[in-house]
Amino acid sequence: MPYNTNMATQEAQARVTANGRMVIPASFRRALGVKSGDTLILRLEDNELRITTFRQRLAKAQELVSKLNIKSKSLADELIAERRKEARRE
Repeated sequence: MPYNTNMATQEAQARVTANGRMVIPASFRRALGVKSGDTLILRLEDNELRITTFRQRLAKAQELVSKLNIKSKSLADELIAERRKEARRE
């Protein structure tokens, strides 16, 4: 199930076990599309624990990069060309 960005704010309580584990409620896992074995990203922000999935973080990064106006076809080729140009000047 894909990440639901239109989900109303939800709250739940979870207990932390002696070894530091807690269970994320099933409704939250479903809303985020979290499955067993998925990688989660944890972030402390303004004294709040924020949890996102690796897939969501990757999708957000890809969206941000796609908005950039990158004119060169290959940044690696552009870097190599710049280095060669600098080497010729030396």
